[in-house]
Amino acid sequence: MRASASHRTAILKSAREIELMSQAGTVVCRVLDRTAELVKPGVTTAELNEEAERIIAEAGGIALFKGVTHPQAKFAFPAALCTSVNEEVVHGVPGDRRLRRGDVLSVDCGVKLKGYCGDAARTFAVGRIDPEAQRLLEVTRETLELAVAEMRPNRHWSEVARLMQRHVEQAGFSVVRDFVGHGIGQEMHEEPKVANYFNRSQAKHDFEMKPGMVLAVEPMVNAGGAAVEYEDATGWPVVTKDRKWSAHFEHSIAITADGVRVLTKRD
Repeated sequence: MRASASHRTAILKSAREIELMSQAGTVVCRVLDRTAELVKPGVTTAELNEEAERIIAEAGGIALFKGVTHPQAKFAFPAALCTSVNEEVVHGVPGDRRLRRGDVLSVDCGVKLKGYCGDAARTFAVGRIDPEAQRLLEVTRETLELAVAEMRPNRHWSEVARLMQRHVEQAGFSVVRDFVGHGIGQEMHEEPKVANYFNRSQAKHDFEMKPGMVLAVEPMVNAGGAAVEYEDATGWPVVTKDRKWSAHFEHSIAITADGVRVLTKRD
């Protein structure tokens, strides 16, 4: 979700709805697990997408990203996966690009099943990668894990966002500002916006976590500066402005009376 989205009230989900979202999240997890098995030098991002579409169709689901439009884009998004390589932050379009040893690949997947959505992302190493790139992946994954550990009812999101930002910046990396997480439910993008950082501009978007909220938390971390831009005239791939590499991890997470439940991982 772009950080400039309008503010509305979060839609709280019942226990039944959260269970349905967990079923969608399980399909997302299955796709990402299979992607992890297939990622290797020489494979194309189109081949990864083809397998993802097969898994989603067999589960009776709908690929959430396929057909999405936005004002900057020249065409509707054509695939089930966003496959973003190296300096691509998000919204990479699968195609005939072959992965090379040493690349990093961020894969974002969304599925709608029985009317409810799941959304998650992981960044994969393609073979042996540079130690600094490996550290980027580890810090980004840790930032998501930190958020999960710190989320709970009646806590303000800003408290979690500050901890996420601090973890990233203490490692010498940057948090992307232009794109943030989001509420999720019957629609892929719902309120509230879920930033991975906190400053005065975010204060008006702060919110208290309440049982029934489901949030797609997705730190996007750059090895260099935080600034991003569109890579080309298609209006889809978003890249780091300094062309340093980026990583992206995401889970759909339900706030419950007892704490949280991650809906996009295997139990």
